[in-house]
Amino acid sequence: MTVRIGNCSGFYGDRLSAMREMLEGGELDYLTGDYLAELTMLILGRDRMKDATRGYAKTFLRQAEDCLGLALDKGVKIVANAGGLNPRGLAEALEKLDSGAKIAYVDGDDLLGRAAELGLGNPLTANAYLGAWGIVECLNSGADVVVTGRVTDASVIVGPAAAHFGWAPTDYDALAGAVIAGHVIECGTQATGGNYSFFTEIADMSRPGFPIAEIESDGSSVITKHEGTGGAVSVGTVTAQLLYEITGGRYANPDVTARIDSAILAQESSDRVSITGVTGEAPPPTYKVSLNALGGFRNEFTMVLTGLDIEAKAALAQRQFESWLTARPTELDWTLVRTDKPDAETEETASALLRCVARDSNPDAVGRQFSAVAVELALASYPGFSVTAPPGNGAPYGVFTAGFVDAAEVPHVAHLADGTESTIAPSTETQVLEPVEEPELPAPRAAEATIRLPLGTIAAARSGDKGGNANVGVWVRTDDEFSWLAHALTVETLKQMLPEAEPLTVTRHVLPNLRAVNFVIEGILGQGVASQARFDPQAKGLGEWLRSRHIDIPETLAYAGVEPAERPDKKVELE
Repeated sequence: MTVRIGNCSGFYGDRLSAMREMLEGGELDYLTGDYLAELTMLILGRDRMKDATRGYAKTFLRQAEDCLGLALDKGVKIVANAGGLNPRGLAEALEKLDSGAKIAYVDGDDLLGRAAELGLGNPLTANAYLGAWGIVECLNSGADVVVTGRVTDASVIVGPAAAHFGWAPTDYDALAGAVIAGHVIECGTQATGGNYSFFTEIADMSRPGFPIAEIESDGSSVITKHEGTGGAVSVGTVTAQLLYEITGGRYANPDVTARIDSAILAQESSDRVSITGVTGEAPPPTYKVSLNALGGFRNEFTMVLTGLDIEAKAALAQRQFESWLTARPTELDWTLVRTDKPDAETEETASALLRCVARDSNPDAVGRQFSAVAVELALASYPGFSVTAPPGNGAPYGVFTAGFVDAAEVPHVAHLADGTESTIAPSTETQVLEPVEEPELPAPRAAEATIRLPLGTIAAARSGDKGGNANVGVWVRTDDEFSWLAHALTVETLKQMLPEAEPLTVTRHVLPNLRAVNFVIEGILGQGVASQARFDPQAKGLGEWLRSRHIDIPETLAYAGVEPAERPDKKVELE
């Protein structure tokens, strides 16, 4: 009864050949794709402003044109959220391919026309995160391809599993297991070695294969990939993806709240990791809504400062630039990045970067007059003046916020392959989302000799964005390491290691089954990725920065399996 569900896309712009690779690489029952993210909805919203017939992921249409016949021949059904803001438009475009495939689509998530009525303001896009039951209805009607608008990322996997096994809406444990499996594979190759802290341990990272979830009737699963593809599926790669863009032990979806803290991972064999023990609870009574608005206009440039007197050069450039502006933008942020080294052997390593970012509601304030001043400094400022690229015109930027509406306010409509419609009712059982109780920590380790090394010597991390917040999940591979990590890496310690987080609200969630601690850092990304409030606007490198920071690690853990002659010569003290 196992259902084999593969994934071929983790974002809009992912590997174009992945659909064919997955169809040709081995046996599948379903092939899914996640094409939507917070930034993607903004991009599609701007597309729709230019042309009302657009608003869906055009790359999916290209993939379908190439591969739909192959999928039909192999009996593989395709489910994807590539419909974006216009699932009907994508379904109609798929019909024009004349492949003989039965096409269905799901909509109702677009609340833009009712945004003000629902207390959501006046955004550019407003889309509720729908669940899996519309997909189930479409598949049960015989559809070969189902496209949706904004459903949760895991729903494109939950839908096929629920249809295959005939689950009921209250089969919470089974649904939760599918949600967890879906969360693992929906980001594509992040589950098979992509963005993985211990990537140097993977023999072949030349072209990681896309992941597959083999789901059972009780919701348990095995994560794997096609034989002969690159990358790896290990407890480590699966743990890393489980920690991606989460908060605590409860992972809310419209159909079920999955308890991530209940998941048990085990390496069955090479490239096969089982996920068992997942429990589920009734979903929350509200749906999350993705809101994107135009926040104003921004512009930026980066100056290169080389050699001596870096601080003085930066101060001069900033002072001159600001005094020469005829109109100061509302926001003007300067960042000096000290990439320079003393007595450097190359000009690049002797240089620092000074970045200036401007934002304003008036495009003129960050437009020509802003860029012109940066150019006018060329012969009148610090010695060695140069910029990385000529400054351009100002451009609009977006702001993401999350809203919540009562589930009963959101239509959820399955447009079946035979042309009829089916309206999906929200869950009748709901449970307000509450934090889980703090789990019991392992006993603290006895006082022991420590050595100051990068946290990443023994710990891995995965970080990501949720609106203006970022999460950083940190995990280790043994119980001994976790008994140290759970006590050593506190909120206070994290703020010391990441000074940028010091003034912000940080919450720690402990996940013993994963030997992990997950931190949510509120507001570190400003108003979301589209506002580009920091150097790494999606916090993708935040976890790796944390791993590079030094902390006192017990000598027995830092040196496990390392011969004395190979140990670094550093002072060791008692903790």
